[in-house]
Amino acid sequence: MNIHFTNPLTDARWDELVARHALASVFHQRGWLQALSLTYGYKPLVLTSASDGTPMSDGVVFCRVSSWITGTRMVSLPFSDHCEPLLDDPQDLSELVEWLHTERDSQRWRYVELRPLAQICDGHSVQPSQSYCFHELDLSPGLEQLFRNLHKDSIQRKIQRAEREQLSYVTGRSEALADVFYRLMLRTRRRHHLLPQPRAWFKNLVECMGERAQIRVAAKDGMPVAAMLTLSHGSSVIYKYGCSDERHHSLGAMPFLFWKLIQEAKASGAEKIDLGRSDLEQESLIAFKDKFGATKKLLHYYRYPQRSKHRPAAWGEHAIRQCFSMLPDAVSSTAGRLVYRHMG
Repeated sequence: MNIHFTNPLTDARWDELVARHALASVFHQRGWLQALSLTYGYKPLVLTSASDGTPMSDGVVFCRVSSWITGTRMVSLPFSDHCEPLLDDPQDLSELVEWLHTERDSQRWRYVELRPLAQICDGHSVQPSQSYCFHELDLSPGLEQLFRNLHKDSIQRKIQRAEREQLSYVTGRSEALADVFYRLMLRTRRRHHLLPQPRAWFKNLVECMGERAQIRVAAKDGMPVAAMLTLSHGSSVIYKYGCSDERHHSLGAMPFLFWKLIQEAKASGAEKIDLGRSDLEQESLIAFKDKFGATKKLLHYYRYPQRSKHRPAAWGEHAIRQCFSMLPDAVSSTAGRLVYRHMG
């Protein structure tokens, strides 16, 4: 397999491949890559067998993450739940992995990471380095059946409570909605002792993704109490971020928003909702996604060379994030831009 490089931000062949390939997702789209580049300075590139000027029938997209703190590495893709190699021949993946091994050593990259939805078999000389739980909701049943599939106490009754409370609902992508979303996001990240993503990330994401990005907000008497940001690609809608005001959890705003998402995705002709990854330690989050009737499976990330079993840096990173999460909102958001830039 001859390997050629191209820039997916300027090569229209990449857009054409993503539009037609069955394994492509929102994380392959130019808008997602543009947002990563604008916010964090990552350099996206595609590895393909197609030389310049010839049709592109395959491609694997990476971001080159360069950091004086955490080193230089190739990741497919940073902050993306998954990113399937767009290859049709399984043999191509074997050759690509071997090429990456050689290139990693010569370029002195710290590591190369792949995040496919499908498992990579042992014959490709890579092993899982980290695992997550991945949820997906099938929208093929009718709305009545989809509602019956929701957990009766935890989801159905909370949706009914939200309706009794007459929560207002709005969806869109305006700057005002983005500001509402980000205020709730800051509150949520602080509650979980996590550093927030920078405001610029969400601004760039909404602008670069265009109509494929939507913000949904639920409010009580004019006060926003929950919000989510979703993305779309083909027949799939991706729930990417959710946030809420914990003082009003009893109103059932988040289940209400999810039900609105299900209804609207179904009406638009979507076939599934990608609920994203969850850390295996996040048992409450996994249980919450289970209650929507979603199927789940293990999602493996593959890294060469293997992640060290002893990770003192991770403990340091965790302590830094917790420390920053206690800062005022404006300072915390600025810190997020600096720290996430190096996390990739």
